[in-house]
Amino acid sequence: MKTNATKLTPLQLELLRVFSHNPSEGELRDIKRLLANYYAEKLQDEVDKAWDERGYNNDTVKEWLNTHMRISKDVAG
Repeated sequence: MKTNATKLTPLQLELLRVFSHNPSEGELRDIKRLLANYYAEKLQDEVDKAWDERGYNNDTVKEWLNTHMRISKDVAG
């Protein structure tokens, strides 16, 4: 029988250390919120970077709002 041993990442190891003390439901909720906020901020940074690189502005958004982008029923299947 062959087993695939997967090494844990430094993040996984740190999370195991955090959770080893059996956090309360409130602490668990707070940690989840912290992680969600962290990744939301990273995503926003990437979106802002792409926005700037592509030269988007408010006029771009107005143009998108006025553009018909639906797929016809024939194409959608």
